Amino acid sequence: MITAVLQYNPTDDKAANLDTIEALLRDAAKRGVRLAVLPEYAIYTVPAMDQRFVDSAEDLDGPAVTRLRELSAELGLALVAGINEAATVDRIHNTLVGIDAGEIRAVYRKVHLYDAFGYRESDRVIAAEPGNGDTFDVDGFTVGMQTCYDLRFPEVSRMLVDAGATIIALPAEWVPGPLKEYHWNTLIRARAIENTVYVLAADQCAPTGAGNSAIIDPMGIALAQVGEIVGLGIADVSQERLDAVRTTNPALAVLSGEVG
Repeated sequence: MITAVLQYNPTDDKAANLDTIEALLRDAAKRGVRLAVLPEYAIYTVPAMDQRFVDSAEDLDGPAVTRLRELSAELGLALVAGINEAATVDRIHNTLVGIDAGEIRAVYRKVHLYDAFGYRESDRVIAAEPGNGDTFDVDGFTVGMQTCYDLRFPEVSRMLVDAGATIIALPAEWVPGPLKEYHWNTLIRARAIENTVYVLAADQCAPTGAGNSAIIDPMGIALAQVGEIVGLGIADVSQERLDAVRTTNPALAVLSGEVG
């Protein structure tokens, strides 16, 4: 199955962001992509976590997600995208939606909020309960979803793999800062290696994200990496590779007691 990560820099102009998404998805579809992962806060981003995130938030049946559903149906793409979902008058959910054939197949609300490196996501975001997300199937692969700061907590990925995930979709707005690119590149590989899964890590690029979106295979190899610019990372994922890695490194079987 051909997969893609989309990297761009969302702004406070939702219409322009959706136009960028559409252009990138159309390019991906022309190149045979079946599953595309967009960044966290893909529809609306401003540098500070303030009331603007709340004022611009939408419900899951709002116009932004509706447009993503329409593009999914038209282009034959499954996609994962991060949105600021309406919740209360002063708080939002940081939400991921998994869409295929024009329908929402799975929803995940962020558990670990980014209160670190001088940023306070919890000022405007409601933390969800662990294990709140669903997986969904795309052409024989099971896709689990987590977002950004969740990456620093290995148990989040392991819960998805325990639920059957063979692909982890990871939208992010990995805020730039000291050693942040190093942390990102290390952690996306670690989550792939320790769980023997594919990781599709889609980050925003500058000024709000550190870039370096990548598709990582179950042995920790970067099959595609975008760098610091707007663009697509595209790679083929295969069940044969997944099976081969899990035979070579049967860590999950050891943990489940299937092998000694």
